[in-house]
Amino acid sequence: MPISKCPQKSEPLWKGWDQKAQKNGLRHQVYAVNGDCYVGEWKDNMKHGKGTKIWKKKGAVYEGDWKFGKRDGYGTLSLPDQETGKYRRVYTGWWKGDKKSGYGIQFFGPKEYYEGEWCGNQRSGWGRMYYSNGDIYEGQWRNDKPDGEGMLRLKNGNRYEGYWKRGLKNGSGRFFHLDHGQLFEGFWVDDVAKCGTMTDFGRDEAPEPTQFPIPEVKVLDPDGLLEEALAMFRKTQEEGD
Repeated sequence: MPISKCPQKSEPLWKGWDQKAQKNGLRHQVYAVNGDCYVGEWKDNMKHGKGTKIWKKKGAVYEGDWKFGKRDGYGTLSLPDQETGKYRRVYTGWWKGDKKSGYGIQFFGPKEYYEGEWCGNQRSGWGRMYYSNGDIYEGQWRNDKPDGEGMLRLKNGNRYEGYWKRGLKNGSGRFFHLDHGQLFEGFWVDDVAKCGTMTDFGRDEAPEPTQFPIPEVKVLDPDGLLEEALAMFRKTQEEGD
């Protein structure tokens, strides 16, 4: 009796080509249509694991962790310096969903950088900012600006300790005029001191003390008077809003 055999089914050629084209594991240089280049690990055709990407248009380079096609984890972003031709570090720290999130250091210039917390590519949480003019701000941030409690120490040693909103002094605070040996305690609105008291503070050690000390206040209840003035100011602000 003749024995018949069923012919084996052969897969279409395109399936084999597609399987070979699937990027998984470590790959050498892979170029995109726009000229961008990536070297590193893949998973299901997406950058996943350790890898380095070079953007052709800006010359930016990212080295670090990837997750499902996006920068996620710890990594460093660098840009080419137009003057030296060498790469300069722009940001080193944590990423989430292709955005700076968590602790990181951002370099804005040779002498200007921020170290602290990020959220969605913006400075948010606690952080310290070193400005190119020598000033230093340390405190809370929100929406990329000082917001909450913080201290600004100026290059000449004077400093402000108090509350901020939208990058400006807002609320209660103290300004130490250490160069003249005075201390102002009061209330600020958009960087302008509205009411408060000025007293001598370290006047004997000040490099440029005022010619005469501040005379003693003769008011029976100076603190109560200040609170009353502050309450009146706040009421005026509320009525104006």
